[in-house]
Order: sequence, then C-alpha cells, then structure tokens
Amino acid sequence: MSNLNKIPVTVITGFLGAGKTTLIRHLMQNPQGKRLAVVVNEFGTAGVDGEILKSCADENCPAENIMELANGCICCTVADDFIPTIEQLMDLPEKPDHIVIETSGLALPKPLLKAFDWPAIRSRITVDGVVALADAEAVAKGQFATDLDAVQAQREADEGIDHETPLSELFKDQISCADIILLSKADLAGEEGVEQARATIEAEAPRKLPILSMSEGVIDPRVILGLEAAAEDDLDARPSHHEHHHHHDDDDDHDHHHDHDHSHDEFDTIVVEMGEVSDPEALQNAIVNLARTRNILRVKGYVAVEGKPMRMLVQAVGERLRAQYDQPWGAQERKTALVVIAEHDNIDEVAIRAALGA
Repeated sequence: MSNLNKIPVTVITGFLGAGKTTLIRHLMQNPQGKRLAVVVNEFGTAGVDGEILKSCADENCPAENIMELANGCICCTVADDFIPTIEQLMDLPEKPDHIVIETSGLALPKPLLKAFDWPAIRSRITVDGVVALADAEAVAKGQFATDLDAVQAQREADEGIDHETPLSELFKDQISCADIILLSKADLAGEEGVEQARATIEAEAPRKLPILSMSEGVIDPRVILGLEAAAEDDLDARPSHHEHHHHHDDDDDHDHHHDHDHSHDEFDTIVVEMGEVSDPEALQNAIVNLARTRNILRVKGYVAVEGKPMRMLVQAVGERLRAQYDQPWGAQERKTALVVIAEHDNIDEVAIRAALGA
C-alpha cells in the first residue's frame, strides 16, 4: 500500500518540561481541518497529560480519540499496549486523519519507530515525522531540562530504565531521530539564549535539521504535520547510542506535566508554479540549496517531468528531500506547483522563484 493510503503519525519527543502536552493542545485547537487522535505514553498510573488533553477534546479530536498508555515505555510494550491501541484508533467508526503520539520524557524514539514495522500495523500507518522539543532556556545553560531533579526523580521511579544512561545520550538520541527541532520557552530564553541553544543542538545533530523557536506551544501546524518523512523506512539516517542493546531497560520515563512553552516566528507560504521540468535532479538540488542558503523549512508539491506520464511528488523538510512518482496526471493540467514554507523574514519570493527556475 502506498503511503498515500496510510494514516500519518507524528511522534513528539522531548524531556520532562519541554512542553510536549502544551504543543499537542495547540495542535488540537488548530487541526487544519483534520480529525486528530492522540496517544499519550504516560509513565506510572497518574495520567496527568491524558487528563489535560481530554479536557480540550472537541469534535476534531473527541475524547474517545485520546488514548493513554500508562505502564512505561511504548517500545517495550509494543505487542501488549501499543499495537492494540493503534488498532483501536483505526477501528473507530470515524477513522482519524492524523495520529499524534506524545512519548514519555525519557523514551528513546528509535525503538518506537521500529514498532511501526510490526506486521499488524505496517500497512496501515506511516511515521509522518518525529518532532523533538528542547527547552531553549535549559539547553542554553548546558542542561537538558529546567528541573533536572524532577527528571532524575522520574528516572528513579521507573524500574525499567537503565539509570546509567547519561541524560546527554538520551538528549542526543532524541535530536538524532528528529525531522524537526522545536526550541520551547523561547520567550524565557531570550534571543541570546535561543542562539546558544541552537548552536548546542547543531553541534549534537548528525545532519542539518530545521530548528525553530516557539513560546507557549504555539507553532503553525503546517510546519510540523504533513512532513511525510516515512521515518520507519529511514532508520539508518537516525543514529542511536542504544542501537545494539535496546531493551526496555534503556528506554523510558515519563513526562507528566504540562508547561508553558511556545515560539512565535510567523510563517509565510508561497506557491511557485511553472511548466514541465526537463531536469528533475537539478530542481531537487535547487530545493536542497534553498534550505541551506535561505533557511526554507518545507517544500512540497508536484512536479511535471518532461516525457513522464506520472506526477513526481516532492517533499522536503530542511535539507532532507524525498521524491517519488506517485500517479499519472490523467486529465489534470500538467504543471509544476510547489508550496514553500519559511519564517516570515526568509521568504523572498523573487529570489526563491529564480532559484527554482520559475
């Protein structure tokens, strides 16, 4: 089955206090016309995050679409908890258009991505993208969370965790697995703090990633939903410290807490239309170069390639680009149309159109 028929799932990671629940509340309130479902991987029995989110339920994300997994790390309870929960969501009378998973604060994201390869669900869902939240104020100070004592208490409460794993390794694994990084509490960190946090994360990341700041959990949902990263097929590009000994002893803990976190650079979108393209590889290179030179966050759309009956679907997140021929043009007008999303200050329509050869 092609990814077009699978339900997309966005995985949201980050330490205790990074603001994951606040971000999900914002997505629930701004669903972009999608019917959402949310899975919260709580640790322990106190389902605080789940309760917070259920209090925000509405017709776009009704209470029955909000599920909690309350006994520790998802990746260690795949068969018992995770798969049945996903199946339950997909068997609802009205299937969700998009599923958001909030991992617990000390979870390793990569084993969770591997769970999406389970035969029971592999053909029905795809990992749309992994979003890692980092507390800008804490990272700027060389920490990973504002309240390290709370994180440590969380670890000690979970008997399944390998307490020897340094927090720095968990942080690096969350960064390495991500498609996009959100620096939360940008308002508290200030401009200098955000730049310091950005530099720290760039030094840790195995590849260039889009890094955006936000406050109070507010970010344009178009920037983080619909990434179409198919992360389950892309595991080799997401290195982990725990590659060879992942088990439920090195994994997880829980983030039960909601915090104010948010970032507010406004985003702009332009649509670049042009005719048929003779050199699709040159166009792809131009898109990657735009991300590098102009901090373009997202480019997505269809390309009409000369001599090809199929449309080429292009999806870029930062410098990571995927292109595939998806279906014939049929009766549709053969033209190239690309949506370009960037922070307000980085949208120079004339320069972008010239760079893409429009």
